[in-house]
Amino acid sequence: MFETAEIGQRVSKQEYREREPALRQQLLEAQTALREADFPVIVLFAGVDGAGKGETANLLNEWMDTRGIVTRAFDSPTTEESERPLFWRFWRALPPKRRIGVFLSAWYSNPLLSRVHGEIDDETFDDQLDEIKSFERTLADEGALILKFWMHLGKSAQKKRFKDLEKDPLQSWRVTKKDWSHWKRYGDFVSTAERLIMRTSTGHAPWMIVEGADQRYRSLRVGSALLDAMNRRLAEQKAMAAVHEVSGEDTAVESNAAPSFTAPTSILSSLKMDRELDKKKYRSRVNELQGRLNLLHRRARDEKVSTILVFEGWDAAGKGGAIRRITPALDARDYQVISIAAPTDEEREQHYLWRFWRQLPRAGKFTIFDRSWYGRVLVERVEGFATEREWRRSYAEINDFEQRLVEHGSALVKFWIHITPEVQEQRFKARLEIPHKRWKITEEDWRNREKWDQYELAVNTMIERTSTRTAPWVLVEGNDKRTARVKILEAVCDRLERSLGKKATE
Repeated sequence: MFETAEIGQRVSKQEYREREPALRQQLLEAQTALREADFPVIVLFAGVDGAGKGETANLLNEWMDTRGIVTRAFDSPTTEESERPLFWRFWRALPPKRRIGVFLSAWYSNPLLSRVHGEIDDETFDDQLDEIKSFERTLADEGALILKFWMHLGKSAQKKRFKDLEKDPLQSWRVTKKDWSHWKRYGDFVSTAERLIMRTSTGHAPWMIVEGADQRYRSLRVGSALLDAMNRRLAEQKAMAAVHEVSGEDTAVESNAAPSFTAPTSILSSLKMDRELDKKKYRSRVNELQGRLNLLHRRARDEKVSTILVFEGWDAAGKGGAIRRITPALDARDYQVISIAAPTDEEREQHYLWRFWRQLPRAGKFTIFDRSWYGRVLVERVEGFATEREWRRSYAEINDFEQRLVEHGSALVKFWIHITPEVQEQRFKARLEIPHKRWKITEEDWRNREKWDQYELAVNTMIERTSTRTAPWVLVEGNDKRTARVKILEAVCDRLERSLGKKATE
């Protein structure tokens, strides 16, 4: 989940100087428009120590009119607060309509810290998160615009941040013994935070994970996200008011436009696409891995462990070829390959996950999805087949769906096969020259290339929101098909071994 916030995003001084004045002006204009609107804005900061939560909250107050901002930070409950229900103090601090509330160490802080320190178990933690979801749902149903930012640093980046602050006499007070104590438990914090984000990132109150190492980057990212969200909601209200004035109907106008400022680098661009494997090593390795997979498959069948493989990737990335290197290692009676296309009329009448629930394997069986439920946040998002509300809430729905699969005992492996635009074009042209492959190329394939940047943004967000410890994405460098197929076979075998409890082969 946090891979996309540990890749060293940076913004140069020059770019920041160019963007910052216009962003400040636009935020002030949006804040002015908010005064005539009918909803409050709630901005919540959470994240790892040293990632810039307080600095970013201060910056928003500097950029905007503080008379329209209510900033609240919460410490341990006072005696008065302790004598009331838990959420009493948060209700009291909520901003009124037409104002912005900025919250630090708010309703997520205590459940997170309590779980990390072992004061509560997973069940209690989940119950507390469910209570938070209900609270946020109540606010959103009344019209509140809720933005939640998880400010993130990798463990080494956090250590560097602490060391740098300690060297500065004017900033050293910011680093406490508690901060270093938390750093030593970084793994516990991150795994607990992942569970927190998975369970509470909803369509009406989504989390945005922001890499906090570079101050300029995080400032533009947060400021731009706040501006885009406010402008979308203001436009919706204006459009609804206009429609209501004409027809008396309540309608919602939604935008599928990309944010005005996005990450300069996607996680896909960090992959090493020049990897190659010669034919001799490839054949030897594939034979070895297929034998290993066959043994694991037979053991999984005997122990009633089902396996679910998900293949996503660019057109012509090699999904079909990879699947064809897996199936020879399996008994044809024990696997099914499901190729996902546009939903049927029957499927359109159901929740979009309904058709995938129907296709789940029985105990000990394999189901391989050639494209999957991720179409909701890829094709349907980019092509506008799903509304913004629909695809935004799908990340949490998908995480919950996959969590159920894994908790049931299934071995789940998700692959994104990445190729460069140049390699895709070469493969498209090669298919046109091969009679039995021409059917694979359509006008839509060529048209989709024009939206490469939109799809890459969608993929990056998908990985950010759904690559979890329970169900991580395996990112596959697909320019060289042999390298890709070997990596995929290795990942399937490794995942099955973990699901079976111990290695089946040496």
